[in-house]
Amino acid sequence: MNPLGTVHGGWALALIDTVTGYAAHTTLNVGEMYTTVECKSNFSRPIAHDLERVYAVGNVITRGKKIVTAEGKVYSQDHKILAHGTATLIIL
Repeated sequence: MNPLGTVHGGWALALIDTVTGYAAHTTLNVGEMYTTVECKSNFSRPIAHDLERVYAVGNVITRGKKIVTAEGKVYSQDHKILAHGTATLIIL
């Protein structure tokens, strides 16, 4: 919780980083690994501490030889976007 009584934005960013990583992972060949180079988020609505459930979805935007870009969205249980963002990942 932050001082204003809502869930800290870093929590939503962690979900965005996770789902964009999962999305990138679906494009990997055997033996390839990845790591996040950059992750950016926008917070659309406050996340209340008593919110029962959220879910997050990630999708690949592009995949090159070494770089994957992906987007992630965090939703409330009533399907409203709470946060959204993008990530750049490098294939190792």
